[in-house]
Amino acid sequence: MTRIRLSAALILLAVSTLTSCGYALVGHTNFLPPTIKTIEVPSFVNKTTRVELEQRVTQAVAEEFVSRGRFHLVSKPTEADAILHGSIDSFGIYPVAFNSQGRATQYQISITANINLVDHRHEDKVLWKNDQYRFTENYAINLDSTNAFDQETTAINEIAQRFAQALVTNLLEGF
Repeated sequence: MTRIRLSAALILLAVSTLTSCGYALVGHTNFLPPTIKTIEVPSFVNKTTRVELEQRVTQAVAEEFVSRGRFHLVSKPTEADAILHGSIDSFGIYPVAFNSQGRATQYQISITANINLVDHRHEDKVLWKNDQYRFTENYAINLDSTNAFDQETTAINEIAQRFAQALVTNLLEGF
């Protein structure tokens, strides 16, 4: 009988410790108020020299919000519960790995953005802000391909999607 009580007490202690310490599965929490159901993602401002970067990033972010299932994307501020404003302040592409002939085999793309999510129904109260949101990722290139520009464009599209995934996760989880 004493052993059963001791076991039950240990189980109760373990359960209460796990639930009281703020433990949560990544991707399953939501920092935003439940009243936010519609979101507008106006085109990000492109402060870089990279053409169309803002279009690719804006589209990827909007699609990522919709894919999470909780939000409905709207195109007018009057229909939005929240508005996500953004600007892409810097874009860099740098070689980071080379083959024996000295040709770059891997590049790093770095994007710095200014992101501001506001509750449009409550006087544009700032819900989340990061004026130096930085995202960096490497991509390998195919040296056998003759069209490096197509490879770079493909890489930027993929990185825009991963940027969007990371950003929306950070927004929803309050990081």
